[in-house]
Amino acid sequence: MLNIIWPAFIIISVIYALGTGNIENVSNGIFDSAKSAVELTITFFGTICLWNGIMEIAKQTTLIQKLTKGLKPFIHFLFPEMKQNKQAEEEISMNVVANLLGLGNAATPLGLKAMQTMQKENMKKDTLTNSMAMFIVINTASLQLIPTNVIAIRSSLESNSPSSIILQVWVATIVAAIVGITATKILMKRF
Repeated sequence: MLNIIWPAFIIISVIYALGTGNIENVSNGIFDSAKSAVELTITFFGTICLWNGIMEIAKQTTLIQKLTKGLKPFIHFLFPEMKQNKQAEEEISMNVVANLLGLGNAATPLGLKAMQTMQKENMKKDTLTNSMAMFIVINTASLQLIPTNVIAIRSSLESNSPSSIILQVWVATIVAAIVGITATKILMKRF
């Protein structure tokens, strides 16, 4: 559907610009937007490389084992079906840590890996398990201590204080996580 809506918006905009004599503004807007997109991509690329490198280093040290051990009570509460699956626990823990650090782009491959591991134990391959549903809810809430992507965007747009949104992000993601986890636990018991 979006592949129809966006081209329609673009075509209507160009026709309107031609009709009102503003085609030069549209042309300038296209090039300014392309420039901004490249600058934002470069900013993201640097941030992603830094944090992915830190996560790779953490994987090769005992830090991941310590983090997994520290998150174990939390993981066991949220994913009681996964108590016997150490690999899934570690992958879920890595994903949670990446999200806490605001590394959504680093968390995505870790989350996919965790879902694949959980799917191996799923008896009904076409239906989500409770653990898989909880994992989706936690990733959607995206509890973050350091919202690196938002800070990078604000920094690239020359914000005076790019990290001033940290407190608001904490409140929003904590509330989202609590509501999502509570609703999921309640629905798990009902269905």
